[in-house]
Amino acid sequence: MNLLSFLKVRQTAPQARERLQLIIAHERAEVGRSQLVDLLREEILAVIAKHIAIDRDKVQIRVEQGQEVSTLDLDIELPGSFHQKKAA
Repeated sequence: MNLLSFLKVRQTAPQARERLQLIIAHERAEVGRSQLVDLLREEILAVIAKHIAIDRDKVQIRVEQGQEVSTLDLDIELPGSFHQKKAA
């Protein structure tokens, strides 16, 4: 039996290719997530800015990834007088 297993050619190239594809897919997902967070930030701030005067430098965004769900935390410091923009 040892002779048969010795003569059997082990195919490591397909396994290596599969592992590399998994790594690449994971890295692409991370880049895509970063771009998505940036896009969400800009769109959310644009909607809020239509109604409230805010300082975009005083906005913090965090993405926390749990085992089953990811959360997007958005902290916006509102001005003390809470100015509302006039409707156009």
